[in-house]
Amino acid sequence: MLSMFFIACSLFAQEEEKKEKKSFQFSGSVDAYYRANFTAPNDEDAIAPSTSFANLHGFALGMANIVASYEGKKVGFVADLVFGPRGTDAIFASPLYSQSANIVNQLYAYWNVSEKVTLTMGNFNTFLGYEVISPVPNFNYSTSYLFSYGPFSHTGLKADIALSDDFSLMLGVFNDTDLTEFNPTGNYAVGAQLGYADQYLNILYDPSFFEIDFTGGVDLSKDFFLGINAAYLSLEDAAGGFVGAALYPQYTISETFAIGLRGEYFVEDGNFGAIGSGVEDTSVIATTLTGSITIDNLIIKPELRLDSASDDSFIDTDLAPTKSLGSFVMAAIYSF
Repeated sequence: MLSMFFIACSLFAQEEEKKEKKSFQFSGSVDAYYRANFTAPNDEDAIAPSTSFANLHGFALGMANIVASYEGKKVGFVADLVFGPRGTDAIFASPLYSQSANIVNQLYAYWNVSEKVTLTMGNFNTFLGYEVISPVPNFNYSTSYLFSYGPFSHTGLKADIALSDDFSLMLGVFNDTDLTEFNPTGNYAVGAQLGYADQYLNILYDPSFFEIDFTGGVDLSKDFFLGINAAYLSLEDAAGGFVGAALYPQYTISETFAIGLRGEYFVEDGNFGAIGSGVEDTSVIATTLTGSITIDNLIIKPELRLDSASDDSFIDTDLAPTKSLGSFVMAAIYSF
C-alpha cells in the first residue's frame, strides 16, 4: 500500500509538472510577399500607397515573429521579437538601443490581481484600431491609413478591469506614443478603453495629439462578418490631424478559402502628410479586395488594391502626377 501511495504521488507530481510546462509557449510567424503596380512604374521609380508595410516592389520580405510567453494562474509574461522590414517599420521609435530594442515588438509582464483585474507593465501593441502589426490576425495583408497613422505601441502600465460579463474597462499611463525602451521626453500619455460585447471605444491623450477610435464588428450570418473602424486624431496646437472610417466585410466560403474587402475613407485636416499630395485638406478612398487561402499553417493572400485621392498623390507609368494607384500583392504567411 505504501509503495502504491508513493507511485501515485509521483505520477501526480509528474502530471502537475507537465501541466505547468504547458504554460510556456513558443509561437510566431514568417511572411513574404510580391508586389507590383498596375498604373505606376515597377522599377527604381516605383511607388506604393503611403501606408505601413507591403510597400516594397517585386519579391520582398515581411518579418519573422517569435513570441515566448508564460501564462500562470497569477502572473505571466510575453516576449515578442520581430526581425525584418515589417518589424523594423513597426518599431521605428526606438531611439537609443537601436541594435537591440529594434527587435522588440512587445515585452511585458502581468499580474492577475483578482478574477476581474489584471495589471500589465512593459511594452505592448496599441489598443486602438482594427488592424495589428502581425499579419496573421489581419484579413488584408496591406494595411489601412487609419492603422498606419494611429499609434503602433505603448510602453507603460495599464489595468484591465472586467466590469461584467459584457462590459470591460482599460485604463493606462504610457510614455509618449511609440517610444519603446525608455522615456527621453519626460512626458506621459493616458489612455482608456470601454468595451461592450466586442465593441470598443478607445481614447488616447498624448502630449502631441488626441485620438478617439471605435473598433468593432458584427456577425451578419454564420459565414459573413462585418468589421468596423472609425477614428479622429487631432494634433496639438491646431497643426492638423485626420478623420476616417473603414468597413471590413468578410465572407467565409469554405474551411480553406475566404474573401474580404476593406473600404476606407481617410481625410487629412491641414497638411498632415499621410496621403502624400502635399495639399492641405486632401482625402483618399482606398479599396482592397483580398482572398485568403489556407493550407495547413500556411495562408496565401492575393490582393488587389486601388487608392483614389482627391489630389495628385501618385504617378502614372509616364511619371506624370495622378490621383489614383492600382496595385497587386501576393503574400505568404506561415504561423506556428
